Amino acid sequence: MQQTTPHDALIHIMVMMSAADRTMTDSELAKIGTVIKTLPAFKGYNPDNLVEAASVCTLILQEDDGMSRILQTAKAVLPKNLRETAYALAVEVAAADLHLEQEELRLLQILRDHLDLDRLACAAIERGARARHQTL
Repeated sequence: MQQTTPHDALIHIMVMMSAADRTMTDSELAKIGTVIKTLPAFKGYNPDNLVEAASVCTLILQEDDGMSRILQTAKAVLPKNLRETAYALAVEVAAADLHLEQEELRLLQILRDHLDLDRLACAAIERGARARHQTL
């Protein structure tokens, strides 16, 4: 199997978040596509590789320890400055359909703990996402 890149790790976290409630909505998938095309963290990434990266993630998640493997790999390959980015991307995907399920909230907590993120920074990320996704 090929080495997981930081780009792959970010995609895996977004796909894992989208699949957390066992329903990958169109709005979540669209958010992932938009993120890889627009964020500086994906500068130089070929969007044509998204389907393959998402497929690899799906296969890993089907294994008994799949979520743990994705989290361990992300922590290993992501530079510290991209760990908050990973969390922010997970929050954006979770918020994309304007409703968070318990499974998504729990995964955010696991992600926060596993990546050793500051709780106040995570609260700020969550508040920013909530503000961006408000409706009239």
